[in-house]
Amino acid sequence: MMTSPDPAPIVSREGIAGTAPCVAIIVVNWNRRADTLACLSSLDRLQYPNYDIVVIDNDSTDDSVSAIRAAHPQVTLIEIGENLGFVGGNNVGLDHARTLGADYALLLNNDTEVAPEFLQLLVEAAEADPQVGIAGPLIYYFDRPDMVWSAGGAIDWAGGSTRMLGLNEQDHGQFDAAPHPVDFVTGCALLIKMALVEQVGMLDPRFFAYYEETEWCVRATRAGQKILLVPRARIWHKISLTAREASPQVHYYMVRNRLLFLKLARMGPGPWVRTLLFDYARTLLSWTLKPQWRHKASQRQAMVQAILDFGRGRFGKVEVAGK
Repeated sequence: MMTSPDPAPIVSREGIAGTAPCVAIIVVNWNRRADTLACLSSLDRLQYPNYDIVVIDNDSTDDSVSAIRAAHPQVTLIEIGENLGFVGGNNVGLDHARTLGADYALLLNNDTEVAPEFLQLLVEAAEADPQVGIAGPLIYYFDRPDMVWSAGGAIDWAGGSTRMLGLNEQDHGQFDAAPHPVDFVTGCALLIKMALVEQVGMLDPRFFAYYEETEWCVRATRAGQKILLVPRARIWHKISLTAREASPQVHYYMVRNRLLFLKLARMGPGPWVRTLLFDYARTLLSWTLKPQWRHKASQRQAMVQAILDFGRGRFGKVEVAGK
C-alpha cells in the first residue's frame, strides 16, 4: 500500500505543541467479523497518542463479538441487540464519545484499513482552523490501492444529485495537495468535532443508511463550519461498486434517501423535477420497456417501493421486496 509522507507534530490553535485532542473512533459491525478484525489491526498501528476505539455491534450472528473481544481486549465493545444500521450504530457511538468527553469522533467503516499517520493528519488539519467542523481522508480501493474511490464529495444543487470526487481516478500525484474544502466527505471515514455534534445534532435516523453523512455535512455548513478533505491522510476501502449497484436493498435506500435529502436540504422545485422526472421516471421506463434491462426487475421493484415509501413518510429500516 501507498503511505503518506511523515506528518508534522500536532499543533494547537495557538501555534504551539500541546496535548493531542481525544478522538473516539467508532466502528460499526454487522456480521463482518473478518473485515472488522482487519480494520482494528490496522488501527493498532496508528501514530496518534490519544484515541479510544469503540465497536458497535448491530446484533451480529457470526461470532464477531467473541472474536473481537479475544483479539482486541482493549477495545470498548457495545452490543446493541438489534440492527440499527449505519446511522443508529454510529449514533450509539457518538453517545459513547460524549460520555468519554472526547474532542472528536471518527466514524470509520469496518471494511477499511488505514495508514498509520492518517488520524494525526486529520486532527492536525481540523485543529489548524477553528471553522473546520468535519474532515475526511483520501480513500482508495483496497483491491486497487492506487485508484481513488473518494476525494470528498460534491453536491449538484441544480440537479439534486451528489457525486464522489476523484472516483476511479488513478493516483498520479494529482491529489498531493493541501487540505481544501469540499461539499461533503463520506461517512466511510469522517472526523467531526464533538462541539459541532452538540450544535447540529447527530445523524438523522430516518436515513438508516446512505445520504445521512451528506445531510450532516449540509447542516454543518449551514452552521458556519467548513468540510475539509485532507489528501495526505489515506485509507483503503474494501468496496465493490458493481455489487452495490446490483443490490435491490442498496438501491432502495439510495432512491428513498435521495428524496429525503432533497427535503431536508430544502432544495427548490428544479432538483425535484430533475430527480423525479429526468432520473427516476426515465430509469423506470427504461428498465420496464427495454429487453436488455429485464434483469433489473428486482431493482425496479425496489425503486418503486422506495418512491412510494417516501410519499408515505416511511423511513428508517425497511424490509425491501425482492432483495
